[in-house]
Amino acid sequence: MPLSRRLRFMWVWVAMLALAWVSACERREAVAVGDGLPPVLKIGVYMPMTGDTATFGTSSMGGIRLATEQRNAAGGIRGSRIELILEDDRGQPEEAKTVVTRLVTRDKVIAVLGEVGSARSIVAAAVCQQKRVPMLTPSSTNEKVTRKGDYIFRVCFIDPFQGEAAAKFAATVLNLTRAAIMTDVKNDYSVGLTKSFRESFTRQGGTVVMEKNYQAGDASFNAQLTSIREAGVDFIYAPGYYGDVGQIIKQARELGIRVPFIGGDGWDSPDLWRGGKAALDGCFITNHYSVDNPDPRVQSFIAAYRERHGDTPDALAALAYDGAQVLYDAIERANSVSGEKIRDALAATRDFPGVTGTITLDANRNAVKPAVILELRDGAYHYRTTITPS
Repeated sequence: MPLSRRLRFMWVWVAMLALAWVSACERREAVAVGDGLPPVLKIGVYMPMTGDTATFGTSSMGGIRLATEQRNAAGGIRGSRIELILEDDRGQPEEAKTVVTRLVTRDKVIAVLGEVGSARSIVAAAVCQQKRVPMLTPSSTNEKVTRKGDYIFRVCFIDPFQGEAAAKFAATVLNLTRAAIMTDVKNDYSVGLTKSFRESFTRQGGTVVMEKNYQAGDASFNAQLTSIREAGVDFIYAPGYYGDVGQIIKQARELGIRVPFIGGDGWDSPDLWRGGKAALDGCFITNHYSVDNPDPRVQSFIAAYRERHGDTPDALAALAYDGAQVLYDAIERANSVSGEKIRDALAATRDFPGVTGTITLDANRNAVKPAVILELRDGAYHYRTTITPS
């Protein structure tokens, strides 16, 4: 056979081998996508790592990273290693939409964890629902989040219950009857909590004497607080985020207002105390867990978190830890990277043993669980009581 002919024959043979190899790889990938797990599982995470609520992102990532490292150290999910792809949404809803779109279209993640802020979760949920990529928020409590569709889940309680828990505590434990409310009107979280608190407190015989509004980032709250001072209320319900609430309470004390403030889990940040620890003494928040809980599961998590990150985990870290664990458990049960199969496995979550309580997801993909009341005293959160759903 002439040399040129032999060379042509050799190149044809090499090309056939290459095509066969590509076909085999495609078949293996198809099997992995439909009926098993590939070696690496890409999980998208979007959090506010910078911006006004950056401590939320830092705490949440601490919990997610701990859960992921523990799972990978134990063999991953059916032998597959979990890879986190983190995007910083800077605490901005439009940026959340942009980065989540990037996660699901460019990075091809099989599921998404995030956010903390409900406004960001709401816009991102619409993207995940459209793309049929399961999204699990550890700590967005506004009820609109999971209403975006059947691919959207959460492991925290929702605002209607959190507002009810605050109202029940004020009315039945503290025996307070006259409330004022201060609401961040541009924040879905704050607006939702105000609505549920108002309705529940009124049902229990309390009176909302006055409601005042503000917007995140305002420098002065003196006008609203002066009106509240003159109204003669027993307490002030302020369901905002830590940055503004700390300043509101500091300015209230400077105006001579000594009644307690009650808030939600949005207060839970080390930065809350920057306005002055003494100003916060005697205030209360509804939250998801307490470091005082002697449950071995809780104390084991706290010890591991302290060893890994060097500080004590707040509720957002605990919720994010639980959220990651619930998602990984669902992927293991689904034994697939199919969005539909992971979605079905998440929806079937029952009695999952979490740090923040036993987690069961209801028909609306929300967690049914109690709230704890924490008292702020001496620069720390102290367990006061537990409020269970009605």
